[in-house]
Amino acid sequence: MLGHHYTQSFLETAVASVNAGCNLELSYGMRNNVFMRIPQALAMGNITLQMLRDRVRPLFYTRMRLGEFDPPAMNPYSSLDLSVVQSPEHRNLSLEAAVKSFVLLKNVRGTLPLRAQDLSSQHFAVVGPFADNPRVLFGDYAPVPEPQYIYTPRRGLEMLGANVSFAAGCREPWCRWYSRAELVRVVGAADVVLVCLGTGVDVETEAKDRSDLSLPGHQLELLQDAVQ
Repeated sequence: MLGHHYTQSFLETAVASVNAGCNLELSYGMRNNVFMRIPQALAMGNITLQMLRDRVRPLFYTRMRLGEFDPPAMNPYSSLDLSVVQSPEHRNLSLEAAVKSFVLLKNVRGTLPLRAQDLSSQHFAVVGPFADNPRVLFGDYAPVPEPQYIYTPRRGLEMLGANVSFAAGCREPWCRWYSRAELVRVVGAADVVLVCLGTGVDVETEAKDRSDLSLPGHQLELLQDAVQ
């Protein structure tokens, strides 16, 4: 609310939020956030103790139902580790969800899906700043992934036994520096070309917007060179 000039201070924001029923803040940090002003607002009489109790009650009720205050031995989730979270069953389910969430806008001459029997007989070129950079594949508010479980387009094809050549063309999504020669060398010898472009959190995220929908930097040039 402060950022949108609805209020003029953190104190005023805390009062308005609590009075409106908000009981949880995505805070700026441990020392400087809006709800740290609640004691001051209470002392000034802007909010009441009963109101605070009403706001806190559902939070602690939820935490109790989740078992946060139980001894670890009583909580079956406290023993879960990567062997469970990244079990073959869970990874297969994640793969199924990823496959079923793709949106294919145009499939000229039935190009996709690629047939498994063709992977070893064809030469694939995987190009672009998103082709083999695990760091840029995750969106805003994504969890921090374990590197061994990240499959870039290049790594995924190689795991399937495909004959793959790779060229980033540009090393980061902004694509300020672009090597056309690197791209042409790899694409020219390929039967199938996969161009991996986009934005990612380096270019746009919460509170960091773009002024247009164009591909960043030289990415459009990279795409046009690959097609040509």
